[in-house]
Amino acid sequence: MPSIFDKLDAVLTRYNEIEEAMGRPEVATDFEQVQTLARERASLETLVDIAHRYRKLADEQEDLNSLLQEGGDAELTKMAKDELEETGKQIEQLAEKLKIALLPKDPNDDRDVIVEIRSGAGGNEASLFASDLYRAYTRYAQLHHWQVDVMDSNPSDLGGFNKIVFEIQGKGAFSRLKYERGVHRVQRVPDTEAQGRIHTSTATVAVLARADEVDIKISPDDLRIDIFHAGGHGGQNVNKVATAVRIVYEPTGLTVVCQDERSQYKNKTKAMAMLRAKLYDAEQEKIVAERSETRRAQVGNADRSEKIRTYNYPQDRITDHRVGTSFHGIPRIMDGELDELIDSLVVWEQEKLLAETLAG
Repeated sequence: MPSIFDKLDAVLTRYNEIEEAMGRPEVATDFEQVQTLARERASLETLVDIAHRYRKLADEQEDLNSLLQEGGDAELTKMAKDELEETGKQIEQLAEKLKIALLPKDPNDDRDVIVEIRSGAGGNEASLFASDLYRAYTRYAQLHHWQVDVMDSNPSDLGGFNKIVFEIQGKGAFSRLKYERGVHRVQRVPDTEAQGRIHTSTATVAVLARADEVDIKISPDDLRIDIFHAGGHGGQNVNKVATAVRIVYEPTGLTVVCQDERSQYKNKTKAMAMLRAKLYDAEQEKIVAERSETRRAQVGNADRSEKIRTYNYPQDRITDHRVGTSFHGIPRIMDGELDELIDSLVVWEQEKLLAETLAG
């Protein structure tokens, strides 16, 4: 009878092929090929670990069955039966892990991310909420020992952000933060509200997988690069040397700006990273649009115009509308403790994918 673990034979074969290929001198000197192979190898590591654990358990199971068939001492037989039962349970648990591991994996999960937060409806309160979200994500990154680097920002008059773009570098950053893309709605009494009325405001979060040069080829002929003075509040120049960079991708008109660094070179480097991420994201969306309706409904590909979450401060409740679950403790969550919310979305997505796999 075929076992789900039989699927691992091909995985182990491919993993060994990659290891062998990466050891060849002609491959080791080809940066693009090494990067592609390393990414594929990393995507197989969980399955390879399950394969090794299964083989160890299967060998133990075989040895215990042989011991039982030989018979002999009653006490040893009982111990062997108990161990055999425990080994069987471990194999069952491993099979469940394998089902999850065999689900279609987002190829971007291990990438760094570029996050863009924009204030939406609600004026100054929306910009303050955008700032609160930025702080929550930076605190979350710190808790995971990830690095945060601001790429561009447009502060508001009251200390919030009309827009802020930042990069988070860390293994698996995209796999966790991709669930944050969409519209976030806040319900609370603003500090400026004298009569204690609850206001509703929104902020939009875009989460882009950081793309490498090997992922997106950009011709210099397609770019228009403008250099200008970085501006502060009210538009005044805050830097006497023109260091801010605006890049326009002329085939589509897509524009990115970076002005937070004092170095023109650093701003240009960051702007190019933003441009590549946006072009890569557009390519990914095109691929998603060609999939079935069920696949398009995945949380990982949530539409940015979709309201995903409501933060109700008076009731100390955050409701995620995708999983239909509420969480309490807004101060704690907004201080970066987002794992409870994100874990619920990971499980929800896995359940959807499992149901789809079984159905199709």
